[in-house]
Amino acid sequence: MKKVIDMQPSKLTFVVTTMVTLTLCVVILSMVATLMVGLFDPIIDHTQFFNLIAQAFQTIIGGFIGLLAGIKLKTEEEKE
Repeated sequence: MKKVIDMQPSKLTFVVTTMVTLTLCVVILSMVATLMVGLFDPIIDHTQFFNLIAQAFQTIIGGFIGLLAGIKLKTEEEKE
């Protein structure tokens, strides 16, 4: 027989928000490290490198911020 986990919506929201925030932090730290390597590597053409990485950076940050905002709005809506 399977054990069903009964979790309150507020606790589930906290867990999901924490997981998303930690993932966002890891992604940002990875991208900053990549930017620093690209900045100090004399072989890499800086203009092309930063044009490529900037688009990915904006997409990832925008997606995560949208997800966090959606979670926050949904929890406020449920409280009303």
